[in-house]
Amino acid sequence: MMLRRLMLSCVALSLVACTNSRLGPPPTPLTDFNASAGFKVRWHTALGDAGNYMLRPAINSTSIVGVSSKGLLTAVARGTGKTLWKVKTGIVVAGGVGGSENMVLVGGDKGDVLAYDLAGKPLWSSKVSSEVLNAPAVADGVVVVRGGDSRLTALDATDGKQLWTYERATPSLVVRSHASVTIQRGIAYAGFAAGKIVALDLKNGNLIWENTVSQPRGNTELDRISDITSDVEVDDEQACAISFQGRVACFDAAQGSQLWNRDISSDKGLMLLRKFLYLSDSSGVVMALDKTTGSTLWKNDQLTLRDTNTPYAYAEFVVVGDYQGYLHALNREDGHFVARFKLDGSPLQGAVQGLDDGLLVQTRDGELYSLTLQ
Repeated sequence: MMLRRLMLSCVALSLVACTNSRLGPPPTPLTDFNASAGFKVRWHTALGDAGNYMLRPAINSTSIVGVSSKGLLTAVARGTGKTLWKVKTGIVVAGGVGGSENMVLVGGDKGDVLAYDLAGKPLWSSKVSSEVLNAPAVADGVVVVRGGDSRLTALDATDGKQLWTYERATPSLVVRSHASVTIQRGIAYAGFAAGKIVALDLKNGNLIWENTVSQPRGNTELDRISDITSDVEVDDEQACAISFQGRVACFDAAQGSQLWNRDISSDKGLMLLRKFLYLSDSSGVVMALDKTTGSTLWKNDQLTLRDTNTPYAYAEFVVVGDYQGYLHALNREDGHFVARFKLDGSPLQGAVQGLDDGLLVQTRDGELYSLTLQ
């Protein structure tokens, strides 16, 4: 079973482990344009190689905590990037850093979950059913961890003791997913294989609602894969998710009734902001959708097959990274290019994050950049 899942990661998705062997049509070459904005590096520092994992840092009020795949946890000052402390966790970190205003969380490839305070002092350790391929989520005193077997485990944030678990049957062939759990107003939202999305009560794990983003289609097991492999995006009104070889759909966040859906495939995820959805589809096309109806407002196909990551909407821009380490800024109104900047040249696997009226980006080679865009 594990072999089939690993093979699928390469054949079906060209995910991070397979980026260097680019088969099929070549990526769209970059073309010149008249830049009307520019990126500027405020600071950057080295965290250590991310390997084949989609690592991302956690941000708190005073610091940023990042990690390498070899388990070196590094805290730096938000404003300067100056190193505050480093801790060797002793595990292979497979999913990035989660946390809150008083703790830092990491998960490992053997199912270990470790908690530290903001000074790097160990708080507790716990164990879940399988490897942790995502950043643990925490809210209201509950840590929710998603294992590689898609089982959700809730832990007490004070001592790491198990509170509840949630699991569901999965198809025989699934995509190795780095999707985390989204917590909003006491509800934990998660997407699963076969296009399923669920909302669970954070306190006890009880199912509040379940719905379907997309139904598996096709004659072969590979054709029928329709897994949600990215985070569910939630605001005060809607919960939206997108599946690979499937659809994007939005639901009423409280009741779970479907509001709309349409055929768009992605393994990278989406961003929900006010009236808009921003996403990169499976071919690398970046687009903006109307959150209410799902209709396309604009799309930019000039990054096709460049392994674009999840778009991040910032000020009047939409920022997206690619496999060559370029950051691209698009105009939020119509999607045309306004700026481009190359970082260390390694792929930008994890999503761009916002930081102090600017941006935060971790590259596969482990460089952490704080940038502005004006």
